[in-house]
Amino acid sequence: MGELISVIVATYNREDALDAVLRGLSRQSDRNFEVLVADDGSGPATAAVVADWRARARFPLAHVRHADEGFRLAEIRNRAILKSAGGLCIFLDGDCIPRPGFVAAHRRLAAPGWFVAGNRVLLGQAFSARILRERLEPERWRFGEWMRLRLHGDVNRLLPLVHLPLGPLRRLGPTAWRSARGTNLAIRRDDLARVDGFDATFNGWGREDSDIMVRLIRAGVRRKDGRYATAVLHLWHPDFDRSRLPENERRLAEVVQGDRVRALRGLSALAA
Repeated sequence: MGELISVIVATYNREDALDAVLRGLSRQSDRNFEVLVADDGSGPATAAVVADWRARARFPLAHVRHADEGFRLAEIRNRAILKSAGGLCIFLDGDCIPRPGFVAAHRRLAAPGWFVAGNRVLLGQAFSARILRERLEPERWRFGEWMRLRLHGDVNRLLPLVHLPLGPLRRLGPTAWRSARGTNLAIRRDDLARVDGFDATFNGWGREDSDIMVRLIRAGVRRKDGRYATAVLHLWHPDFDRSRLPENERRLAEVVQGDRVRALRGLSALAA
């Protein structure tokens, strides 16, 4: 069975998408995991979705929430990490539906001293709305159906949905961080502790995921490629407010040019 895995699902006021993500997690072939919904200040509808799933899910489900004080993804992820029990933490956005082999693939790829950067397939706006409105179950569809949807322009690409072993090729970019995203990211608990988790001084959308990957690599943790194994189905959403992005870009550049490994305000700040 192996060690317990903690799937940390970030969400904010998008309960229909969260419901679809939790449904995808309920269909996993690997059952030895817990789910923590990392809620960045959503209203009561999100709590209702979590409560409904908690009553019927076959996995432990926790709701970790803080007050709505702007985009504070790094901090709420840290809060969820502290509440989690798994030796491996998989970070998943609350609008990214996992397919049935998602947790199992991350378990296979996990290794001491490596984090795994997965990828995604982008679903179109109208198609995403239809999935949520009609409660469709795209995580169960076969490749032939996805080919048809690609021809109709409902998805942006197909290759991520192909499963390939790749073996040692997954380790070819051990210090590459620029193309990786926190949308689908697995980090071992002891490696999170080495860098003190996410840096909660990143406020507003953008670059908190790049920051932790830069610091992990500096600490000696290497990147493994999760493509062709862990792809998730990313529901369309409007662009986030990017007014803080220039400042976050500036701060990330400082991290890249410096030598700091630990977060300025990380796990230890919440545990104190």
